[in-house]
Amino acid sequence: MGKREQTHQRILEAAVRVASREGLEALTIGKLAEETQMSKGGLFAHFGSKESLQLEVLDFTSEAFNARVVQPALQMEPGLPRLRTLFECWLAWLSRPEVPGGCILLSASSEVDDCPGPVRDSVVAQMRSLLLMIVKLARQAQEQQQLRAGLDVHRLAFSVQGLLLSYHHSHRLLQNPRALEHARAAFDDLLAQAMN
Repeated sequence: MGKREQTHQRILEAAVRVASREGLEALTIGKLAEETQMSKGGLFAHFGSKESLQLEVLDFTSEAFNARVVQPALQMEPGLPRLRTLFECWLAWLSRPEVPGGCILLSASSEVDDCPGPVRDSVVAQMRSLLLMIVKLARQAQEQQQLRAGLDVHRLAFSVQGLLLSYHHSHRLLQNPRALEHARAAFDDLLAQAMN
């Protein structure tokens, strides 16, 4: 990786911190200049516009999520081991100290839900992709006869996403010390119902 690419990477890491703390809409070239102590002109040369910066932050976050959550799950045996690993890695992702405000994808989901445009389109595409990943892993568990054949895997994915959103809210906003325990227990209950 060359010097420009390394600088770009460091800028994106700083942008993720800003977006995590203050929201994706608050992420501007000016705000990033303050965070990185770089000139606005230098940052503009990297991104060109606020929208380009926001889209790159979303892509950067998605790549990191894939490496830290999706890939570890896919390395497990097909079926429930993959689904459980995805859930556990996702919980760990939501608890990362390097993003003080929590998951940008989750916060952006409510931040841009009624703001048409490329940023919203990116968030929608990424969230749909994650839901489809849960569906895919649940179907694999059905094929392994670990979940019942008639199970509505789309409803299961909806419920798993709901647990993750609830954990994020309980852990980050409410600072519930039992949030992780509750999330894991609720996931186990959900899987137990899906097996019967």
